Amino acid sequence: MASLSPIYFADKLRAQQQLEALQARYVGTGHADTTRFEWTSNIQRDSYASYVGHPPLLSYMAIGMGECREKVRAQMIEKMIQPVGKPPEVQD
Repeated sequence: MASLSPIYFADKLRAQQQLEALQARYVGTGHADTTRFEWTSNIQRDSYASYVGHPPLLSYMAIGMGECREKVRAQMIEKMIQPVGKPPEVQD
């Protein structure tokens, strides 16, 4: 079996450091201890933020829902508080 070069380990360490920096900077990137609830909440919250932040998409959705754009915007912002419902109970 061929030995691995020091360059391989340096690249692997650099990739791990970059991942840790991203996880520290952006909450939604997750980590090893991220629960399913946290992950799905982050995905939903990011989706709502994108819908609200892109007016043409928001208008398209408002037309489909038969509501005015500002009402749909307010509903989505409200949904961002608990996007997938209440958190599960913590078991000790």
